[in-house]
Amino acid sequence: MIRKGSARLSPRALKQIHANLVVSGITSRGLQPLRDLLLSCIASFRGRMDYARRLFDGIPPPGPDLFMHNAMLRGYAHAGAPHATFAVYRHMETAGLRPDGFTFCYLLRACCAGMGLLACSSAGWQVHAVVVKIGFLEDAFVRNALINMHAKCGDLGVAGMLLGEASEQDIVPWSAVIAGHAARGNLDVARQMFDQCRHKDIVCWNVMLGAYVKHGEMEKARELFDCAPEKDVVSWNTIITGYSMQGMLDQALEAFDEMRSAGWVPDDATIVSLLSCCASAGSLDAGRMIHSLQLEGRSSVSILTGNALVSMYAKCGDVNTAMEIFNSMKEKDVWTWNSIIGGLALHGQAEKSVQFFSKMLGEKIHPNTISFLCVLGACSHAGLVEGGQRYFSLMKEKYGIEPNSRHYSCIVDMLGRAGLLDEAFAIVSGMRRPSAVVWRTLLGACRTHGNVALGKIAQERLLSLSGDESGDYVLLSGIYSSYGEWSKVETVRRSMDKRGLTKVVGCAHVDHKTASLSTR
Repeated sequence: MIRKGSARLSPRALKQIHANLVVSGITSRGLQPLRDLLLSCIASFRGRMDYARRLFDGIPPPGPDLFMHNAMLRGYAHAGAPHATFAVYRHMETAGLRPDGFTFCYLLRACCAGMGLLACSSAGWQVHAVVVKIGFLEDAFVRNALINMHAKCGDLGVAGMLLGEASEQDIVPWSAVIAGHAARGNLDVARQMFDQCRHKDIVCWNVMLGAYVKHGEMEKARELFDCAPEKDVVSWNTIITGYSMQGMLDQALEAFDEMRSAGWVPDDATIVSLLSCCASAGSLDAGRMIHSLQLEGRSSVSILTGNALVSMYAKCGDVNTAMEIFNSMKEKDVWTWNSIIGGLALHGQAEKSVQFFSKMLGEKIHPNTISFLCVLGACSHAGLVEGGQRYFSLMKEKYGIEPNSRHYSCIVDMLGRAGLLDEAFAIVSGMRRPSAVVWRTLLGACRTHGNVALGKIAQERLLSLSGDESGDYVLLSGIYSSYGEWSKVETVRRSMDKRGLTKVVGCAHVDHKTASLSTR
């Protein structure tokens, strides 16, 4: 029963099976039932390895075999838990088990997951040494894993040396080294290697395409895309995502039409990229069109697409439709809640936004840094000072989330709007390294409430951080002029002239295609 539906069984069902195996005594008659159960646990718990680890640790003597150790290595490596992966490997060494090729592939994958470059390289070299010592360097899969690890960790010289020993027909290591150079901005070197590769497959084409897209080189990306001998859904998604990331909505929609005309069915990644672009451009009509196309032949939407729809409608101002989609979603995660909380706050329903944040906590959804950014912004706009202060304390004390510059800007803005400038200054003074954005927020509040002394302090701090921002001088000048201190206004203007700064004249324009307003 476990083998037939390993990944389909729920965690609860697997726990019941485990209990039955223990009660019936089957676990003492051989390892095969436990092997099957362990694999099912790793597959069904979606990266949460706690229960699999308890099962692994509870296996009776002689203990887990090599297969079961490798299963745990694979699970931890895919879950992005490098330290736990190496802990299992040390357990394997203690048990006297000899590693095989799978062992090294999983260890090398773990080196690239969740480690900094230095730690990745150090751990990777240790594995590399063991590979050479035991004699697995000639194993093509292990060698490719080594090339991939060294390329991702920045050891491109070593990766290139190992690539020279690989078969020209093996495209996997070529793609890894090309991706490694591209990740470090060496696009010319990456393209040179791409052109030298004689046996390029679609994966290699997509790697080079993705490199151009990641670095915003959309003209080169489109040229390469058009030259590709074949394309798959990843190719189309990459070019559409590239246009979306650059805010090129028309080009993204054009590529989307080409994709459908070529007979490709868009997947969640396609739809999410387009909806994100529509949200950024404020194009509600385009977003509605994508939504209607997404519904064709589907009875429901995934949580990923649902989140993107809620976010798009909320950001484009159609809060009612965003709410309808939110309420219709059977499964919600923290990003679903963030989208509706942020959307309500953005469009003048700050108090309702705060209510939804409280409701999210009641649903036992663990808020993240964006959740608190949304609710603090809502409290600021609604003037809910006590609530904002409570949530600011809550994020640190209960959820262990360290506030960043944007959180501090929100709380300073909230206190500043309420005229509590001394409290706002105390918050800023308590920061380890207040950013220019935080000081600028305080300076703006000082202008609103005419606090010359505090405004001068904020402006002096800003000068030490970003002395070339004319807007900071304009804010201070406004504070002085509101009190009729014209000599000080003139002093500020002379300081601007001395630094070669000029006041930027404000303007606004409406994009006739998207009907969106932008100002500067």
